[in-house]
Amino acid sequence: MPRISAATIGEHRAQTRDRILQAVSRLSRTQGIDAISMTDVASEAGITRTVLYNYFPDKAALLLAFTERVTSYFIDSYERELPVGASPADRLRAFVRLQLEGLLAHPHPGAGDLGAALGPDAYQQLAEHVAPMQRVLAGILESGAAAGDFRVVDVAATARMILAVIGAERVPLISGSVTVEAAAALVCDFILRALSNPAAPGNPAAPGNPAEPGNPAELGGPAER
Repeated sequence: MPRISAATIGEHRAQTRDRILQAVSRLSRTQGIDAISMTDVASEAGITRTVLYNYFPDKAALLLAFTERVTSYFIDSYERELPVGASPADRLRAFVRLQLEGLLAHPHPGAGDLGAALGPDAYQQLAEHVAPMQRVLAGILESGAAAGDFRVVDVAATARMILAVIGAERVPLISGSVTVEAAAALVCDFILRALSNPAAPGNPAAPGNPAEPGNPAELGGPAER
């Protein structure tokens, strides 16, 4: 067990807890969270299993704490990197990119697999930990709808669908078959097309806007039915 080097017991505990969660982060990149054992974490953190269990009674508690840490990091990064006065579309692009970077930096199973591993009670706690991130996304959608840029029928349902689309890139990212940049471009294009408001100014489908090149209406011919 490491000697106490902090000024107080409280500081020592905070440092040890941080070291444990950093160990989980490192191991998640090489093993994946689902394969990590408490023994692995203790060894990586340089402590005994007994000490580890003094901080986290089981793997579910450890994963919940790690998820809360990653979510807090995401919120801080989003607020720090988002340009002042960014449009809803740019805010959504930043959200998607940071989510994808997080999937690559902290590989973890999908929601279904985590639910099976943690059990219903812990999984509900997990959902509560990631709620702040979902609220960020809901705020982006609401601002886009209010500005007339997005067409959103149900904010909560749309947010769930967007997170599912982002999550679909988890395996390609971790396997290295796609880069964060390529995945972000693909996901953002898909999502923004789905959210596109036909009545928004500048949208070719909006009333009064010129038709896209090649559109039968522009060529004077009948549109296909």
